[in-house]
Amino acid sequence: MNGLSARLQEEARRHDYLFDSEHLNKYDQLSIQEYYDSPLDEESQRNFLRLFSEMLSKHFGKKTVILIDEYDVPLDKAWQHGYYEKMVVHIRAMFSRALKTNPFLEFAILTGCLQIVRESIFTGINNFFVNSISDTAFAKYFGFTDTEVRELLNYYDVPEKYGILREWYDGYHFGTQQIYCPWDVICQTWEFCADPNAPMKPYWANSSSNYIVRDLLTNPSEATKADIERLISGEAVTKTILPELTYADFDTDDEETRENYVWSVLYSTGYLTDEKDRREDEARRQSVYTRARRLVIPNREVQDIYETQIKTLFRKKVRSHTGEWEQFCDALISGDAKEMELRLNGFLSQSISIRDTFVKKEYKENFYHGMLLGLLKGDGRFSVQSNAESGSGYLDIEVLDYAKKTGCAIEVKYAEGGTFDAAYSETLQQIEDNDYTADLRQEDMETIHKYGIAFYKKSCRVRYEQD
Repeated sequence: MNGLSARLQEEARRHDYLFDSEHLNKYDQLSIQEYYDSPLDEESQRNFLRLFSEMLSKHFGKKTVILIDEYDVPLDKAWQHGYYEKMVVHIRAMFSRALKTNPFLEFAILTGCLQIVRESIFTGINNFFVNSISDTAFAKYFGFTDTEVRELLNYYDVPEKYGILREWYDGYHFGTQQIYCPWDVICQTWEFCADPNAPMKPYWANSSSNYIVRDLLTNPSEATKADIERLISGEAVTKTILPELTYADFDTDDEETRENYVWSVLYSTGYLTDEKDRREDEARRQSVYTRARRLVIPNREVQDIYETQIKTLFRKKVRSHTGEWEQFCDALISGDAKEMELRLNGFLSQSISIRDTFVKKEYKENFYHGMLLGLLKGDGRFSVQSNAESGSGYLDIEVLDYAKKTGCAIEVKYAEGGTFDAAYSETLQQIEDNDYTADLRQEDMETIHKYGIAFYKKSCRVRYEQD
């Protein structure tokens, strides 16, 4: 609890003016002295909110308002690292003293991902008024509305960036509102002010924990694989959402129940959102309340999280089959397209794919491009470049084996509808027309292989020519 002790003492120092307050007697000041002198023991930590709400109320002559942001983050960390029950006891005591029968409290506001009415830290505290992302009353305050984003971009003279911001950071549907992630919009707009051509970045993804996504995608069931494929392809999945969860619920041995909990957390933490076109009015007219929801990935940023995690898990699984992966790499350098195709199809059969549905073709190609690139970079024999400048354009993947004086030019395509012949013929023609092997020749590669690889769901075809 050392980290919490330091944070509470930091907060106490913000209010060191209390020592000069004419409204506090010497006993009041003695009671808060320990919060400035030395590390706090657990009992002092648990009493902090209650004690300082009293001191502040006396000093200002008003009842205190307590704001607790992301109350469940300590619980999440504790659950991940194995001391959940101890943290629950600690936080429960702290909050109970501050929020229950505290005569110096006007009101308190808590925010968090898990709905507070079930979390065991609130045992004995009643009558919370809960506003979730499914409710309408405060929906527009969970992020930026479309109107607010347009006004922001106009203010900073970058209105032309509306489309790309919407693609990357919009997509959340809270109540009846269309909502953008505010942190993303602010950060990217700042980047555009400095450089109108600044690349898009995953700000929220880099500031949040992806533990739940990793948990869902580690050894998923076949049903979960199919659901993830639908999601990253732009489709919706129907799941039962249970808002009233505790982290302890994840310890269930029932796999189906546990997966329902995980889908619920993915929804509440922003990794999934309600489908845009669901019929709100029809849902409200239903006589029986249902927790089943049509869920989608909200935007490009979050989709990248799923795809990146899938690629990481795929690489780990492939590299665990060392012998087969070495055979693939040997086939690549020797020009054995049939062996490459055989091994790569074997790897894909164990993976999650991009379905042939709503996602733009370039996103599908990027998914398989990234998957193949990550695999090749894991082999220490090769120098591997992505989107390497060569000839009159940019080659998808360039592989150089300096020891064998062999280079490979690889173009990746997605075969819409399974039309492999057209897709990989296009790849080889693109290599030829743009002279993508120019860089390999400049590197004095004696043997140059040209590969066109077409992907469709969990299958691929490899076309080969020698330069």
